[in-house]
Amino acid sequence: MLTRKQHELLRYIHERLRESGVPPSFDEMKDALNLRSKSGIHRLITALEERGFIRRLPNRARALEVVRLPESSAPNMRPAAGKFSPGVIEGGLGRSRPKPVEAEEVDVYNSVSVPVMGRIAAGVPIEAIQTRSHTIAVPPEMISGGDHFALEVRGDSMIEAGILEGDVVVIRKSDSADTGDIVVALVDDEEATLKRLRKRGASIALEAANPAYETRIFGPDRVRVQGKLVGLIRRY
Repeated sequence: MLTRKQHELLRYIHERLRESGVPPSFDEMKDALNLRSKSGIHRLITALEERGFIRRLPNRARALEVVRLPESSAPNMRPAAGKFSPGVIEGGLGRSRPKPVEAEEVDVYNSVSVPVMGRIAAGVPIEAIQTRSHTIAVPPEMISGGDHFALEVRGDSMIEAGILEGDVVVIRKSDSADTGDIVVALVDDEEATLKRLRKRGASIALEAANPAYETRIFGPDRVRVQGKLVGLIRRY
């Protein structure tokens, strides 16, 4: 089932493709849906892609293809070329993206309350993790053994790993991680950031999932792992 905004965006893209053969820009989509920022469009596009309604064509700017419409709209849908079977979407670093859970889909009566400890930068590191502000309902299957906390994402450096600005990441507390894990890292005991961790000899690399950001390399005494990503909550 699609949310109202997801359905509106899908219909808008479909109508634009039928009229002109060219998909709308993100600015046009933002204005059409009366959203304040393009990050909301990124979230909607990702949700539609994950559900198999659209796909992004590689190596082409603004290249979107509507694969199918909801069943109630199917008679108006032109057949898509070839057969498409949606599956796990791989991030740019060769690891599968975390599958987001929509906040509206969480059963609050059968959920676990996890404290939200402020904001985390998926971009340039910000000040260290803040104190607890409120709690969020999390599906119990997302929680494994140990203590957990949640952080609201700011920035777009992990966008190709499926982590968008405004998402809430669920973190299992841990002071260690394996190469390839997405972690909350505290740099110089001052700056907290969400990145993929790579161990390079005696050094630690904090790797973005966005080519606009450089990998940052530190000595092991400068980085402390605070926890590992175990889940993602997304609001639309």
